[in-house]
Amino acid sequence: MLAFLILVTLALASAHYSGEHFEGEKVFRVNVEDENHINLLHTLASTTQIDFWKPDSVTQIKPHSTADFRVKAEDILTVEDFLKQNELHYEVLINNLRLVLEGQFDSQVRATGHSYEKYNRWETIEAWTQQVTSENPDLISRRSIGTTFEGRTIYLLKVGKAGQNKPAIFMDCGFHAREWISPAFCQWFVREAIRTYGQEIHMTELLDKLDFYVLPVVNIDGYVYTWTKNRMWRKNRSKNQNSKCIGTDLNRNFNASWNSFQNTKNPCANIYRGPKPESEKETKAVTDFIRSHLKSIKAYITFHSYSQMLLFPYGYTSKLPPNHEDLDKVAKISTDVLATRYETRYIYGPIASTYYPTSGSSLDWAYNVGIKHTFAFELRDKGKYGFLLPESLIKSTCKETLLAVKFIAKYILKHTS
Repeated sequence: MLAFLILVTLALASAHYSGEHFEGEKVFRVNVEDENHINLLHTLASTTQIDFWKPDSVTQIKPHSTADFRVKAEDILTVEDFLKQNELHYEVLINNLRLVLEGQFDSQVRATGHSYEKYNRWETIEAWTQQVTSENPDLISRRSIGTTFEGRTIYLLKVGKAGQNKPAIFMDCGFHAREWISPAFCQWFVREAIRTYGQEIHMTELLDKLDFYVLPVVNIDGYVYTWTKNRMWRKNRSKNQNSKCIGTDLNRNFNASWNSFQNTKNPCANIYRGPKPESEKETKAVTDFIRSHLKSIKAYITFHSYSQMLLFPYGYTSKLPPNHEDLDKVAKISTDVLATRYETRYIYGPIASTYYPTSGSSLDWAYNVGIKHTFAFELRDKGKYGFLLPESLIKSTCKETLLAVKFIAKYILKHTS
């Protein structure tokens, strides 16, 4: 009987995802003090297959920082020997990735249908966009803004009370496939809009006077792939010419200093920028929509994970944008407001200096086309779970993030003529 129960539990666990199992894989965090340490990690990355989590490439490691990376089970001894021999200080953040991966799910028994406190498959999210629209016609409308490389429909929800010439905020989630907490937040935002409209004064005012364009999952193909084949997948699923390697990093595919970073040229890299700006159907869907609604869109907010940061332009230069003081003030108050719920601390600042230099991001592109308030949230956590934040933390993560988003929205409303 016990053996049968164990088999059933394993079957249910594997029903969440198939494909790579990650048994025995570890996630390391290395303290990086100087250029010598950076060079050593370059050497390690060139001889061993390493999946960088933070920063997302070995080329972005800076002195006086830390680097988090995943190592396959068969390479662990080699990596540990290398770190010890070269006196690189490290800790093991995750000792067995498979266990943390399975621990993401609250229980092995999954209810069918959509839940705001669980991670939902794309089919469930897609059905939810239809249901939530039909049940709340006065507050939500749905439209297709394009299709993905594999032909899935990209749905955008417009959330707000009908009205003429309202200013709008564009929010997107799920650029990077493995960052599951991101789409969970976009769904939560819609839920709270519906639940509290007419009940809670601030949300009611925001929805009466603003429209929110909410894109629940940008990288749908990649997201599906994380559920079916490889939980750690990051890019989209487009084919690359003259390369067996699949996928483009959608957040390197925007026309914002797109050609300036050498490290994004390799199609096999996790941060491959694509053959040209907006080469990807998913990127094009976002840019076409935003360009056609530029008159009304006053703010752009994108949600990623992990690190607990609130970032603003620029990523591709250390130069500060003209309204830096304004962005800095909004980010400071937003992170303070976020911390009031559970005392979760976020740091804030320009992408390049706060996180690491990056090119071709949606944030910089949106700023450069004229949206003067653009922000990127790097949601929980700081590395204990990384991309595998447990479902038990969805509710608290979303609740605190919503406070910050509402503050930004109120600020935009107040400062938009």
